Amino acid sequence: MSPRSRPFLVAILIGVAAECLFLWGLTIPHKLVFDEVHYVPAARVLLSLAHPANTEHPLVAKEFIAAGILLFGDNSLGWRFFSTVAGSATVMAVFAILWLLFGRVRTAAIGAVLALLSLTVYVQARIAMLDGYCVAFTLGAVAAILWSMRATGRGAWPRWLLGAVLFGLAIGAKWAALPYLAWTGIAFLVVRLTDMRGAGRPIAASLSGRGQTHWPGLPAVPALATLGLVAGAVYLATFLPAFFYREDPMTLAGLIPFQRTMYHLQTEILPHHTYQSSWWSWPLLIRPIWYFYEQADGAMRGIFMVGNPPIMWGGLIAVAACLWSWWRDRDGRMGFVALLWIAGYGVWAITPKSIGFFYYYYLPSILLCIALAAAFDRYARGRWRHWDEAFVVLAFGIAVYFFPIVSAAPLNGEQAFQHWMWFPGWP
Repeated sequence: MSPRSRPFLVAILIGVAAECLFLWGLTIPHKLVFDEVHYVPAARVLLSLAHPANTEHPLVAKEFIAAGILLFGDNSLGWRFFSTVAGSATVMAVFAILWLLFGRVRTAAIGAVLALLSLTVYVQARIAMLDGYCVAFTLGAVAAILWSMRATGRGAWPRWLLGAVLFGLAIGAKWAALPYLAWTGIAFLVVRLTDMRGAGRPIAASLSGRGQTHWPGLPAVPALATLGLVAGAVYLATFLPAFFYREDPMTLAGLIPFQRTMYHLQTEILPHHTYQSSWWSWPLLIRPIWYFYEQADGAMRGIFMVGNPPIMWGGLIAVAACLWSWWRDRDGRMGFVALLWIAGYGVWAITPKSIGFFYYYYLPSILLCIALAAAFDRYARGRWRHWDEAFVVLAFGIAVYFFPIVSAAPLNGEQAFQHWMWFPGWP
């Protein structure tokens, strides 16, 4: 096996394992779960092209749900199948990001396996919601931009364009991906300026595509303009089905004004919700969510949206360790990993949402897995070299412990959930 093929093969094997895990028992319960009550009916309407539905969100995720219904029927397999694909793609994107950053299969595999064990990926990969698609495309876009960064010759442009397309699809699934597009542009400029400073070249040289260590062949202004324009064009193109509604079809003149309507719908004041929580509480696992807890398919079953505690809490320490390594060793890779989580989580502090929920933390929870793998890559050396393996074993044990209430497995009675409620704030 060549060195070039080994990481690809490992990523594929992890992705296949993830897909098999997500598919097992996918159809249970055979009824709509949590926010599926919004998105599955919207997908049904989209298939019929009858009229606008669920207009507060763009269409990409609902188009995938509709495609699943078209392929497998209007049933629990059809609703959720492509969510499993998005979940597997998310795990593989974590592998790709870490491989592109550190060039070590072990580090990439540790991060991907932790993502698989995080519980949040498992739950979101088995429900017809928007977030799984948004995250899969966002992490895929980040991986494509990093791949472009490592290009040689003329290889940067195709990879850069791939990243732009994936960003457009991510935003087309859910607007939560939009800040990552902006941060990509900022990161591009920061890296270019840092390169010029390190090489003793004038700042103006950062605008050129010639002689660049990162993203060779990409002039700054055309690259950033292309990133924004292609992502925007792809996003707008995802509204194409709306132009064929029988009632109130979209028009070119109304496409941009409709974005303002979506914004107002997403930021309107909503009534109190039992499971609402504040952004600052999410990393501490103060208020997870029951997606489902009732009698179904002949047994009491539950789906608890909760993160794997060692990963969620240990990941915070890993972010701090990455920041320390960035400051002490001037390792930009560690700084990128830490800032990726800080930016991905911190944006929720300023997002104009009237209420929040723990599942908004879905993408930052995965970024913690990247931070953990990066921290282990740096610090698990010498006599500590097996700490990453020990941590994976711990995370695996906790995932197995929680598995009955994240997988809708049959439970022993209505009060069975009490066994897994670690804290008084857990519902």
